[in-house]
Amino acid sequence: MKGNEVIAHAAIRYGVDGYFGYPITPQSEVLETLEELMPWETTGMVVLQAESEVASINMVYGGASTGKAVMTSSSSPGVSLMQEGLSYIAAGELPVLVVNVMRGGPGLGTIQPSQADYFQATKGGGHGDYHYIVLAPATVQEMADFVGLGFDLAFKYRTPAMLLADGIVGQMMEKVVLPPFRPRRTPEQIAEQCPWAVTGHAERRGHPNVLTTLELDSAKMEVNNERFQKTYREIEENEVRYEEYYTEDAEYLMVAFGSIARICLKAIEDARAQGLKIGLIRPITLWPFPTKVLREKAENLKGILTVELNAGQMIEDVRLAVEGKVPVYHYGRMGGIVPNPQEVLDAFYKDFPAAKI
Repeated sequence: MKGNEVIAHAAIRYGVDGYFGYPITPQSEVLETLEELMPWETTGMVVLQAESEVASINMVYGGASTGKAVMTSSSSPGVSLMQEGLSYIAAGELPVLVVNVMRGGPGLGTIQPSQADYFQATKGGGHGDYHYIVLAPATVQEMADFVGLGFDLAFKYRTPAMLLADGIVGQMMEKVVLPPFRPRRTPEQIAEQCPWAVTGHAERRGHPNVLTTLELDSAKMEVNNERFQKTYREIEENEVRYEEYYTEDAEYLMVAFGSIARICLKAIEDARAQGLKIGLIRPITLWPFPTKVLREKAENLKGILTVELNAGQMIEDVRLAVEGKVPVYHYGRMGGIVPNPQEVLDAFYKDFPAAKI
């Protein structure tokens, strides 16, 4: 099944209440698959093609404020249009899931794959001091798994979560085991699990819930921000996810996320067959970033190469993590061009000529 198609199936099986989105290549199959499956007839899930990405993110904002599990999906330029809404959602402390299947930019760019939205996703693309949890799938199976994980984390911390995929994973086909069906929550369950939600049932609590992101009192707004930052620190402490390969004896390290990590793994296996000791760290959560593990690994390394489909973005977080202990270089392709394993190795040898056997 295609990665994009899996997103739709996983959303239905999770018990999502509503999807609001707008078609844009290379993620349009998410909406198209939902329309084909017609979950409104079987589970009651709302599926709506909004008039724009701006409309869809604000529909998500409204749906999330009622405690419903709601989501959207788009691709790079479309997600750019959602940034104001995402800032409002983060400030409202609302759990939502946003899927971004990245394409090349800037501007309209190309419809081919990219990883150039890393900054936008991990640094908070909208205004203000905020973060959201960012999961980077490398397989179609993870596209399925991370829908449920993203929602679970979003509700646990009352914060947006983003599934940041590249166009390769969105368009590729692989075998996948779909998650089991979960029933949609009842109004009673939502009231119990989301006591903050705006449901119109003030009599149940004795007072109405009000969700707003506006606070004209500076002292109170600072208290709000301190609460947000406390949540982010808790996420950084508890929710870092990554995979590592061949790191036990590694003298050098590659760091890559998403589909490019798979290409790097093949390059590393080829290099190890020649006797070169390279390992791989694949961040699964791009935020929170696996800073601690990289800092620890750097103690025994000669160098690190980050490989990304961009001009060099994740490399900044890697350099911050290792604190200058080892040299960190970047190799990337842009415009939708995907490197093969030998090109990755050639780039590695160029930056670390002493490693060549």
